[in-house]
Amino acid sequence: MENELIYLDYNATTPIDPAVADAMRPFLDTYFGNPSSSHKEGVITRKAVEKSRQQIAELINCNPAEIVFTSGGTESNNYAIKGAAFFNRNKGKHIITTAIEHPAVLEVCDYLKKDGFEISRVGVDEFGMVDPEEIERSIRPDTILISVMHANNEVGTIQAIDEIGRIAKKHKILMHCDAAQSMGKIEVDVEQMQVDLLSIAGHKLYAPKGIGALYIRQGIQLEKLIHGADHERNLRAGTENVLEIVGLGKACELARINLSRNQLNLSQHRDKLHNGLKAGISGMIMNGHPEQRLPNTLSLSFKGVEANTLLSELDGIAASAGAACHAENVEVSAVLEAMTVPLEFAMGTIRFSVGKYTTEAEIDKAIMLITKSVKNLQVNEDDKQIVVSHGEQIKLTKYTHGLGCACKLRPQELEKILSEIPVLNNPDILVGVENSDDAAVVKLSDDQALVQTLDFFTPIVDDPYEFGAIAAANSLSDIYAMGAKPLFALNIVGFPSTRLPMSVLKDILQGASDKAKEAGIPILGGHTVDDTEPKYGMAVSGLVHPDKIYRNSTARAGDVLILTKPIGTGILATALKKGILEENTKSALVKNMITLNKNAAEVLAKHNITACTDVTGFGLLGHLKELSEGSCINAEINLAAIPLLPQTTEMALAGVIPGGTKDNLEYVGSKVSFHESINETSRYILADAQTSGGLLFTVQARDAKAILEDLRETGDKSATIIGKMTVAGSGVITVK
Repeated sequence: MENELIYLDYNATTPIDPAVADAMRPFLDTYFGNPSSSHKEGVITRKAVEKSRQQIAELINCNPAEIVFTSGGTESNNYAIKGAAFFNRNKGKHIITTAIEHPAVLEVCDYLKKDGFEISRVGVDEFGMVDPEEIERSIRPDTILISVMHANNEVGTIQAIDEIGRIAKKHKILMHCDAAQSMGKIEVDVEQMQVDLLSIAGHKLYAPKGIGALYIRQGIQLEKLIHGADHERNLRAGTENVLEIVGLGKACELARINLSRNQLNLSQHRDKLHNGLKAGISGMIMNGHPEQRLPNTLSLSFKGVEANTLLSELDGIAASAGAACHAENVEVSAVLEAMTVPLEFAMGTIRFSVGKYTTEAEIDKAIMLITKSVKNLQVNEDDKQIVVSHGEQIKLTKYTHGLGCACKLRPQELEKILSEIPVLNNPDILVGVENSDDAAVVKLSDDQALVQTLDFFTPIVDDPYEFGAIAAANSLSDIYAMGAKPLFALNIVGFPSTRLPMSVLKDILQGASDKAKEAGIPILGGHTVDDTEPKYGMAVSGLVHPDKIYRNSTARAGDVLILTKPIGTGILATALKKGILEENTKSALVKNMITLNKNAAEVLAKHNITACTDVTGFGLLGHLKELSEGSCINAEINLAAIPLLPQTTEMALAGVIPGGTKDNLEYVGSKVSFHESINETSRYILADAQTSGGLLFTVQARDAKAILEDLRETGDKSATIIGKMTVAGSGVITVK
């Protein structure tokens, strides 16, 4: 594997077997005919499709005519459940499933609720096992379908499908089984299981992604899911994906031939990993049935450890926090919740899944790395040991699952809490919490007021020095946004002394110190705590004349909106952590965040600014919402005018959206009106959680040109007009 990665995430996806690739290659290089054509080229590909159908049928013990090719497990589940439901809706509208199914089943069932179907979700025991008797007790006269997975993708528990199948048959109810995880790992025999419908996903058994199959027992009728020509015996329209169908067929043939050997090999590696970790780690439990589970799957919960923190540290090991579909979600999965795994363990759950290419040497190394990391995350004060080896390059984003300002609390929840805290009535408090301003301001005298702000977050870049400088620039930004001059700062530090050497903290503090020096202020001390993640920020004090404070609640109708820096830092920082950001974009990202808003603030001080804020954790739309609501003026912004950092749109289109950005878009939803042409990707970009973003301010239209010229002359080349404040109102933002 590249960079000696130990791949223990075979339940998420498998590599293509070389023999599968060899079988596919002629249909990539030579044979291109349409299987529906009667000429020689079509006949060759038709034979290949039918051979694959035969290979799959032999693996699951069915007639080849009962196999329909699909685009994957998700389509197979959709076709089986929707097809059965809609075809049999006159017989009844009740479906039984379980609480631990894959979203490709549960989401389909939820969709059917909109069409009047009723869904019963049967629970599981502490091992993730469904009780067939409870399935039977859930049956009603109008029950038309039972859908239960063969083996759970998170914990590996194998269900008693044959018993549930007999119950379904006895009551003359259709039985569907999602076998995506069990195919190729254990025996899958549709006759023994007595199922009517069975879903297969190619990429789970060393075939390509984008190919799957649905077993439909002879005589079972479904309403078509995809309409068009009469491909696949008029069951699934669309020209057959011959290349990948051939791959799926070959993978199934190999799985059948090597099933017993693979089962033994997988279980040996799984048990070696489990026993090795048990020997070195206390406070660990295994999830799933101790015996009736997949031979390759090991779900472990580590007490007092956050799963994503552990995964971030284990960058040499590929594994999953819960199901692969929720790879970066720290919430307890529905499966673990259904199994009532205690929260202190559930939050530290990692799924390790071995495969046929896993080696003993990899397992030995994985035991060492996982044990070392878990013990240091669970460490007692007397047992500290540093994880990082001498001379090893530090990548700070490896030690956190949050990134910069994108890891802020959900604005919806924060706003609710703050609204319930009583505000002190003091005439010297010039700016408090009433209008979501960037800092607090207290009057000291008729010509002086103290401005104070506090900000800190987790690493947004890998280099410790750059992280310290960016965090300092972000903290100072709030002072500049209030029209003040910074006076001094205090450090606030959370540092994992059991995971990182103190030299890393020194570099963070040095980066912050140099940035404070650039701002012309000293750092006079601060406070530190030991934490599982590195965190850094500053409490900054500044001075401003009481009559010259910038507020985010004083914009006026007709004002122009100006933004001084491009946006996209949350998305790009997430891409940086994933290792998919180009080097030149990384440089632009760091330069953007490390740049103080000092020059912009000095320019603004020479002009008549009506309102100001900085764009950080709540994103452009979130901070504009605070400004427009506080000012009771509606706003209008032009999407095309908003400056973006390079690759922002590219990464957003690829789905690289931090959780904080998604929360932000939800937060502003009731106040933003998007033109119908603006797609979801652009909406996320506008809500992207920024770190050390630019100043967003309003001025009278007649002053805008002069301010922009001054900003660009002093280095703020990206400063631009992005919109305007329109009319008095509730603060509605229109995006065009």
